[in-house]
Amino acid sequence: MLWIKAFHIVFVASWFAGLFYLPRLFVNLAMVPTESHAERERLLLMAHKLYRFSTLLMLPAVLLGALLWLYYGIGRGPGNGWMHAKLGLVLLVGGYHHACGRILRRFETLANKRPHRWYRFFNEVSVLLFAAIVILVVVKPF
Repeated sequence: MLWIKAFHIVFVASWFAGLFYLPRLFVNLAMVPTESHAERERLLLMAHKLYRFSTLLMLPAVLLGALLWLYYGIGRGPGNGWMHAKLGLVLLVGGYHHACGRILRRFETLANKRPHRWYRFFNEVSVLLFAAIVILVVVKPF
């Protein structure tokens, strides 16, 4: 079980690293001047590769977490309300990941309407979700 937990943590941290950096690329994309095609294409390529890689990291993170929960019983039984909250936050992280994919497609089709400031705030959502999940897992407040 410790090996599974260790790899779960590694994949979760790696997945979040992608979610921390991808919106930063969106900030840069939103700031690219219209006539700067080469810069835009370079940032789009970076964002596309990072999104795809983050998706590949998400899958084992979620599967290993489900294995720890369903097979090994971590967070099951009475007094484990923190796990329900964590699972809800994990669903929100999955939605955030999906939203990043939709935003990337908007940039690819030149349909972005949001300013770079919006993406600066959007970038902080993943940090807040990560912090909340870590606190729930470590502190187990309920």
